[in-house]
Amino acid sequence: MKVLKDILYKVRIEAVKGITDVAVNKIEFDSRKVELNDVFVAIRGVISDGHDFIEKALSQGANVIICEEFPLQIVNGVTYIKVKNSNEALAFMASNYYETPSSKIKLVGVTGTNGKTTIASLLYQLFKKAGYKVGLLSTVKVLVDEAEYKATHTTPDSLTINYYLNEMVAIGCEFCFMEVSSHGIHQKRTEGLHFQGGIFTNLSHDHLDYHNTFAEYRDVKKKFFDELPKTAFAISNIDDKNGTIMFQNTKAKKVTYALKSYADYKAQILENQFTGLLMKIDNNEVWTKLIGSFNAYNLLAIYATAVELGIEEQEALLLLSSLESVSGRFQYIVSDSKITAIVDYAHTPDALENVLKTIEDIRTKNEQLITVVGCGGDRDKTKRPIMAQIASQLSTKAIFTSDNPRSEDPGVIIDEMEKGVEPQNFKKTLSVLDRKQAIKTACQLALPNDIILIAGKGHETYQEINGVRYDFDDLKIVKELLEQLGK
Repeated sequence: MKVLKDILYKVRIEAVKGITDVAVNKIEFDSRKVELNDVFVAIRGVISDGHDFIEKALSQGANVIICEEFPLQIVNGVTYIKVKNSNEALAFMASNYYETPSSKIKLVGVTGTNGKTTIASLLYQLFKKAGYKVGLLSTVKVLVDEAEYKATHTTPDSLTINYYLNEMVAIGCEFCFMEVSSHGIHQKRTEGLHFQGGIFTNLSHDHLDYHNTFAEYRDVKKKFFDELPKTAFAISNIDDKNGTIMFQNTKAKKVTYALKSYADYKAQILENQFTGLLMKIDNNEVWTKLIGSFNAYNLLAIYATAVELGIEEQEALLLLSSLESVSGRFQYIVSDSKITAIVDYAHTPDALENVLKTIEDIRTKNEQLITVVGCGGDRDKTKRPIMAQIASQLSTKAIFTSDNPRSEDPGVIIDEMEKGVEPQNFKKTLSVLDRKQAIKTACQLALPNDIILIAGKGHETYQEINGVRYDFDDLKIVKELLEQLGK
């Protein structure tokens, strides 16, 4: 049990009804999970408003209500606290409840449009190889050193973040690497966390269904760096035109990395093959198992972070060369007839273009490049025609299909994608509604030495249709289909 007043530190309180010197069990923002003497935080969400569930929380035993407006009916013996922002209050309370675990571990946040999962996951891998106990909070999974848990969001809710950080501290983890999404920043899930460092990858078209404009999306990312303390470091990709913007108001130590510009950490691609990258980093040659120029940026960010966190440069380079690619990020198999099938999470125009250009740089041009791509439902609609335009322009054949249609009609999504195809590329495109059939079509069209790219879902092992998640693993399916077809 905790005393309420002890977990209200830094919470912006506007009014109180009841007493704060009261014992509480735990904090919840889901009324269904509330138990006797819990604190219920009423959050205004995109779909529902927690204020509508205050009565339910009380019926299940809540003795404290945190809200942005008092309910009409006040129950005797219950403490009501009105706050300016419930999300922010939840973040500070969660940190206080677990006794600020982020201050007891070196926490590094990774933000940007593309590369967050790769950088966070490979930093975890590198520091594990260096002999440390490490934590990871990513889109793919949560790792408390060796223990693995399923991830539900790119940036989890404040309670989940602090719970896992507390678990990491309890077993002696020294570092934690965490993806920080624009949604997470905007919804104040990272408030109250003590970051040792922040990494900016790049910024391109994404999440404009949530953020009204690109400028708003950019400024939310920038806010993360604005709030870093002067004891932290801020590492930014200054080849991206938004890289220096992230530095404008930060108090943190400014560290730059680039392939094209003068920077604190500089790299050059010497060889780019399906077997890996040969890079020169700070005048040292290093061979890595990752592929593509976008991964050269990721690897350079990882190297810079490792050195800033105290790993000696030569050791960091040696560890860099041993890193394995992340699930669903340019994963590939080669069939018996030498067909290369690549699965990648590319679900933004920039990411798709990066992957296709990487393949273009490596391939001989004597083979076909067949791309299977879709766009998610209930997400940014403006990127659909752009992604179709990129796929049709940079592929020998582009097959448009379903991604995770969610509550939308997949046929309508594909129609919106097709509007982006330029007339000269019409004959290069097909539309196949069923994703498995689309992958099968790509396999049937492929000849020996051809390349198939299946983009959009990457590490996901499901397909979400009308609120139901069905088993669906792109890599597993393409492998099975190529075997069935004798290819």
